[in-house]
Amino acid sequence: MATTCVPDATAEANRAIREFMAARTGRPLWPDEQDQYERLLAVWAAAVHGRTPEPA
Repeated sequence: MATTCVPDATAEANRAIREFMAARTGRPLWPDEQDQYERLLAVWAAAVHGRTPEPA
């Protein structure tokens, strides 16, 4: 069985997003939470593409 290599930054960003959303299961995000989610998503996308995210 082949293993997939995921860079640490990508795995950490993914973990942070999963924890963030799990803590809010069953309800919509509040505006400040939506902003935080979008920041986490930007960090994840940058990690996937091997970049440093732009400051907010």
